[in-house]
Amino acid sequence: MAEVKTERLDGYRRLIDIARDLASTLDLDILLSRIVHAATEISGAEAASILLFDDTSRQLYFQVATNMDESTRRGIMVPLEGSIAGWIVNNRQTVRIANVHDDPRFFSNVEETTGFSTESILGIPLVTKNKIVGVLEALNKPKGKFTDTDESMLLVLGAQAAVAIENARLFQQSDLISEFVHELRTPLSSLSTATYLLLRPEMAHEQRNQIINNIHSETMRLNALASSFLDLARLESGRVQFRKMRFSIADLFYECKDILSAKAMESNIQVRVESPEDVPLLNADRDKIKQVVLNLLSNAIKYNRPNGTVILRADVTENEIVLFIQDTGLGIPEESQPHLFEKFFRVREHESRAAGTGLGLSICKQIIHGHGGRVEVKSKVGVGTVFSVFLPNNNKSQPHVEPAKK
Repeated sequence: MAEVKTERLDGYRRLIDIARDLASTLDLDILLSRIVHAATEISGAEAASILLFDDTSRQLYFQVATNMDESTRRGIMVPLEGSIAGWIVNNRQTVRIANVHDDPRFFSNVEETTGFSTESILGIPLVTKNKIVGVLEALNKPKGKFTDTDESMLLVLGAQAAVAIENARLFQQSDLISEFVHELRTPLSSLSTATYLLLRPEMAHEQRNQIINNIHSETMRLNALASSFLDLARLESGRVQFRKMRFSIADLFYECKDILSAKAMESNIQVRVESPEDVPLLNADRDKIKQVVLNLLSNAIKYNRPNGTVILRADVTENEIVLFIQDTGLGIPEESQPHLFEKFFRVREHESRAAGTGLGLSICKQIIHGHGGRVEVKSKVGVGTVFSVFLPNNNKSQPHVEPAKK
């Protein structure tokens, strides 16, 4: 009995240390990682995971786990009805199960997707200010069953974790919002000046039309900025879930080429697709990868020279599928290249050529990183630019398909 009391006391001392650690962390990804590793430590579990709950969309999804990498867990959603985690969210109660396969609430799709076999589970609701944030799960107790002490300790950790998660989210949102408000000032100032000038009676008809065109242009830019900002905010918070499927890269390239063909023709830009026959189907969220390709292709056309060329090409290595978007355009100064994927960054030398939100490449980076990949750029002023998108080759056993012919 004395041993149990000592062990419990040591556990609560450890919780105090963990609480200090969580309170000092405002980076959401680091915070969540620390929480799941702390959960495995104090409960003696094999693994732990956090599922976050989006109250707006009523979706419950994996955000972090000690037994899954990001590209595996991203996009795994768990139903609110017909799952243990969903039951915890709906009832806001703790669950302790010795054998999950005997429980009718067990959602086996996660086990089938990840290949991780679950036996026992201890799950608690993450609640703060009467708001359900998500679920913290400890999985598989190697020595015996989860105990009352394990549950008590995990509940204390969960209470601290829920507050820390909300604080990190608020900090993240305030940081993003401050950047967004800063970016709003320029177009709002232009609109304010334009409307003031329109009110002046001596304004000539031709000048008035020019100002109206400027107002329309700035309004469209504001709309694009707001849409891109919301897209990026959802990606950075992990709320965007990827719906993976297998698809032909060549087909996607031709589809993107067709969408932007009118834009390319305006400057007589030739867009070519070069996809070798041995490139396998890509296992990814098709709509999101299409968003990336369209953004990079649009930039390659926009910042090209008249009568220039853009090449869409794919290649495959043992572990990766690589997409290349290559142009013969203006090129990017060397000092600007390290900042290309930063929020709201725009290449100063290109600003007069085309207006943009400065968020497109940040969004591309978030999408590719969410797939477990990376994006790189090589550019030389006066020669052109190549964006390379590296994605995991997760379907090596799949048959190769010939690219579409057009």
